[in-house]
Amino acid sequence: MIRIYNTLSKKKEEFVPIEEGKVRMYVCGPTVYNFIHIGNARPMIVFDTVRRYLEHKGYEVNFVSNFTDVDDKIIKKANEEGVSADEISKRYIEECKKDMEGMNIRPATVHPLATQEIDGMIAMISDLMEKGYAYAVNGTVYFRTRRFAEYGKLSHKNLDDLQGGNRSLLVSGEDEKEDPLDFVLWKPKKEGEPYWVSPWGDGRPGWHIECSVMSRKYLGEQIDIHGGGEDLVFPHHENEIAQSEACSGKVFSRYWMHNAFLNIDNRKMSKSLGNFFTVREISEKYDLQVLRFFMLNAHYRSPLNFSAELMEASKNALERIQTAVDSLKYTAEHAAAEQMTDGEREQLKEADAFMEAFDRAMDDDFNTADAIAAVFDLVKYVNTHTGEGSSREAAQAFCGRIQRLCDILGIITEKQEELLDADVEGLIEERQAARKAKNFARADEIRNLLLEKGIILEDTREGVKWKRA
Repeated sequence: MIRIYNTLSKKKEEFVPIEEGKVRMYVCGPTVYNFIHIGNARPMIVFDTVRRYLEHKGYEVNFVSNFTDVDDKIIKKANEEGVSADEISKRYIEECKKDMEGMNIRPATVHPLATQEIDGMIAMISDLMEKGYAYAVNGTVYFRTRRFAEYGKLSHKNLDDLQGGNRSLLVSGEDEKEDPLDFVLWKPKKEGEPYWVSPWGDGRPGWHIECSVMSRKYLGEQIDIHGGGEDLVFPHHENEIAQSEACSGKVFSRYWMHNAFLNIDNRKMSKSLGNFFTVREISEKYDLQVLRFFMLNAHYRSPLNFSAELMEASKNALERIQTAVDSLKYTAEHAAAEQMTDGEREQLKEADAFMEAFDRAMDDDFNTADAIAAVFDLVKYVNTHTGEGSSREAAQAFCGRIQRLCDILGIITEKQEELLDADVEGLIEERQAARKAKNFARADEIRNLLLEKGIILEDTREGVKWKRA
């Protein structure tokens, strides 16, 4: 039995899907105006792991995660570069997919794009207006927040407190609204911005309506799990509930899951502090499997602190698992005996305890930290009980078990052969030194080695330039 901490009820609940054996799951994806940062990576890794575990348990998972490809930040970046917003979003969707592949995040069942679902958004807004939940003023359409009686049920915020105390929580355009708490469903176009034709005038959708529409189109009016970072609880997810439930009259999502924030060296990540890292920058120093391993080393609801020391510790820990798998493969390849002995069968049975501990941890609100601890207990047991005298069958069986658990966590157990940027730079320096010393054989050897690894060198007047093939 899987238990999930539901933000809605503030407690762990037994997971019971709407349709037996099937899970409908929606996770808010990134706004694509630049390379994704490591804060974006956390929900991607967390919910990819949740999906993998649900599939391991036999569920058929329909996993939808969008790309927000129309937004103020995208428009700003496009204007800065003098290109279209479409060009910016397409470029960074492709870059995001490369980073996701590096982190071994499987593509969603569907990755909808907001710009391709505008008709559905116009239809949903029209429906909300007909039902009296929305109204238009000078080309802007607002949602009547107070009309939705349960507003605030996810964030556990009181409407009167919101209105009275914290002006920063309110949306701009106060003078036009019936109520300062009403939020935007459609906004009129501005000069130099992309727009679409609507009954209320040319413009574009508000952010909140996008996810409600994409979730409904690809998963239906009711879903099992809605996930995202805890920064989305209010107002984004709160507003999604209001829109979706006002339209359908049904509970939108049964379970709401939110991962906690990521800090850098115990401080909030921000460009102004200079502690802002993209996933691409991390990939220049580490295999992105290390980043995934690091993220899963903490429970998803715990704040996570990123530091160079913790990444090094994760790198070493991951290598311990990979080395154990390598050793077992070597043992299987060179084993004198083919069949398992009775003693080995007994050991394999004993190792079942670690598999059960793994499942227990994951059943308890996807506790990946305890699940990884179970993997290490298995690795330790295997290292103690296998070796030169082991049979091929036993070595393969133990290897298969470690790999199965790691695969559920999305951790690749094969050591990655690809060179990191720092390794490439090091070899280029060595090649330059060899050429200076007139050791052209060694210089050619290095060039060929890099070529084998997909690295192309170009000798220019400014020095050596390189790129990946």
